[in-house]
Amino acid sequence: MSIEVKDIHKSFGQFKALDGVSLHIPDGSLLALLGPSGSGKTTLLRIIAGLEQADPGSGQIHFHGNDVINRTVAQRRVGFVFQHYALFRHMTVFENIAFGLRVRPRKLRPGKDEIRERVHKLLSLVQLENLAGRYPSQLSGGQRQRVALARALIIEPQVLLLDEPFGALDAKVRRELRRWLRQLHEEIHVTSLFVTHDQEEALEVADRVVIMDKGRIVQEGTPEEVYDHPATQFVYEFLGSVNLFHSRLSGGRAHVDGVPISEPTDELQTGETGRAYVRPQDFEVFTEPIEGSSLPAVVNHVSRLGRLVRLDLTTQLSGQAVEVELSAESHKNLAVSKGDVVYLRARKVRVYSDAVADSLTSSQL
Repeated sequence: MSIEVKDIHKSFGQFKALDGVSLHIPDGSLLALLGPSGSGKTTLLRIIAGLEQADPGSGQIHFHGNDVINRTVAQRRVGFVFQHYALFRHMTVFENIAFGLRVRPRKLRPGKDEIRERVHKLLSLVQLENLAGRYPSQLSGGQRQRVALARALIIEPQVLLLDEPFGALDAKVRRELRRWLRQLHEEIHVTSLFVTHDQEEALEVADRVVIMDKGRIVQEGTPEEVYDHPATQFVYEFLGSVNLFHSRLSGGRAHVDGVPISEPTDELQTGETGRAYVRPQDFEVFTEPIEGSSLPAVVNHVSRLGRLVRLDLTTQLSGQAVEVELSAESHKNLAVSKGDVVYLRARKVRVYSDAVADSLTSSQL
C-alpha cells in the first residue's frame, strides 16, 4: 500500500506544526520520520493515521491512489503502535492481541477458532508463544512492545504506523528490538512509517529516512545518502556526532588556527567566514606534524568504547574542543595518552559559507 501526502498544513493556534508537507512512501517500504522535538513528525504521523485532522482545505492523503483525508481510522485500516504500549492491564496477552477482532461488528467478526488461530500465529511471529496467558504487568518492556505490535497487526492493516516505538525502553532492549523490527518487516512487508528522534535508530532500521525541521521536510533519502551527503547544515549537525569549526576562508579553503583543513574549492570566497564540519571518525591522528596541513591539539581524555577509542582534545592555539574516534588498533599503534600533543588531519570536511547560510535563513523568514 503506497502513501502519497500532498501539501499538508497543520496549525495549533499560532504555532505552525506542518508547513506544506508532501511525501511519497512506496508500497512495502519501512520509512523513518526523524527530527527534533517540535519538528512536526508526530503530527504528520497522526494525520496519516486519521487521529488528527489537517487544516481545512489543506492538501490530500492518498492510500494506493485513493484519497482518505475524510476517512476514519477504521476506514483507513491503519495499525498504530504507541510509545507507551497502551495495553489493557486487566487482559492477558492473548486477549490484548485478540481485542481488535473481538470488537468488530458481528457480521465482520471472525469465529472463535479463527481468532485463536490468528492470535497464535502472531504470537509465534513476535516470539511470545509461551506468554499468551500472562498479564502486561508480568512482562518486560520489550515484551510489552511486541504485544502492542501484534495487536496492531491482528487487524491486517494496510499501513503500520509507530510513534517512538522504542522510546520507553533501555538502550540494550532498544537495540535488540530494532534488529527484530527490521527482520519482522522483511517477513510481512506491510508499508510502515515510524517516528523517532534517535538518529542511530532511523539509520539502522529504515529503508528511507525523512528528516524534518520546523514543520518542513529538509531532506529525504536512504540512510547512506542522508548521512554521507547532508543537504543542509541542520542535517549535518543533527545526524550523529560532528565537530564544528568556525573558520576563515582563504584560497578556497577553510582555515582553523591558521591551518588549512579542507581541499580547495571555487565555491568559497577569500575573506569570508564559514563553518567547517568534520565527523569524529574522519580525522587522521599523527604524533608528528604534517607540514602545512595538520592541526595541533592536546589530548584531554581517552575513552574506550568497545572496539572504538574516543579522544577528547582541545586545539593548541584556540582551545577549541575536538572529538576524534579511532579503532582500538589504531590507538594502540599511536600510544597516545592524556597530556600528549597530537596532530590532526581531516580526511573529509564539509564547509558552508556564513554568507550563504545567512541568505538561506533570510529567505525562510
